[in-house]
Amino acid sequence: MNVRRLIPATAVAGASALVLVSLSACSGASSAADGKESGKLDVVASFYPLQYLAEQIGGDHVAVTTLTKPGVEPHDLELKPRQASQLRRADFVLYLRGVQPAVDEAIKQSGVEHTVDAAKLTTLEAHGTSAGHIDGHDHGHDAGEHAEQEGAADPHVWLDPVKYAEVAKGVGTSLAAADPAHAADYRKNTDALVAKLNGLDATFQQGLKNTATRTFITTHAAFGYLAERYGLEQEGIAGVDPESEPSPARIKELQTVAAKDGVTTVFFETLASGKTAQTLAKDAGLKTDVLDPIEGITERSRGRDYLAVMESNLAALQKALGAK
Repeated sequence: MNVRRLIPATAVAGASALVLVSLSACSGASSAADGKESGKLDVVASFYPLQYLAEQIGGDHVAVTTLTKPGVEPHDLELKPRQASQLRRADFVLYLRGVQPAVDEAIKQSGVEHTVDAAKLTTLEAHGTSAGHIDGHDHGHDAGEHAEQEGAADPHVWLDPVKYAEVAKGVGTSLAAADPAHAADYRKNTDALVAKLNGLDATFQQGLKNTATRTFITTHAAFGYLAERYGLEQEGIAGVDPESEPSPARIKELQTVAAKDGVTTVFFETLASGKTAQTLAKDAGLKTDVLDPIEGITERSRGRDYLAVMESNLAALQKALGAK
């Protein structure tokens, strides 16, 4: 699972339990309170990719709150008492197991009737998690340094428009079950969003059909599903965890891969440091650019929503890969 820091399960559970028994109440101005007062379905999403789905599918019938504020690295989220209280009071909770350990534990104890794990709405796969086999390449003894947890599933399904559409369909069905009075609208909104995601997939397919190289290097190996979908090879500097430090042997190996496969660019992301990418690029004579895993939208994002940022990612990949 994609966890930035390995925290003992007992510590996570204890901290979550402490949060959940707090007597702190939600602010009267919270979206949850607004949802109750307006008669809308109060939806709590764990982080941006799920917030986007809830807003697009729920439309005017939902009041959506996200536990992860813009600019906050979602994997490191620690729930505050107010957020835990808000979670317990929600009508509908949407999260993705494996991304945020604190949220996973808190949801188990929340008692919310309509709780949807997006990981169950599609098929998760392992990318960069098997010892000795990272991102389709045999990296020998270095593999353990990049692997997050052997056998763990990669949760970054939203970076594959096809899998994201599968999740969207599941969310639409779940919202309809939670709020039958507006089921027709949820189905209509789901169909509209799926059509947009299918169009995005077609754009990626065409845009990456012919390129000078199929290999790209990124600090955050979050693009395994995207790479698999469009026939690319992802080389992660530090595996699925962008905050871990790559070994000197891994850096040397990436320099060799870059020279062999005609790599031109090292990608970094908006919510994490690009220092490692810049150092590798400088030593190997490569360029740097942003490839956004879209875990949150900020003023630095190359787009105002998921679709816009994905289009920016496509443009960055086309430039780096030498699309024809």
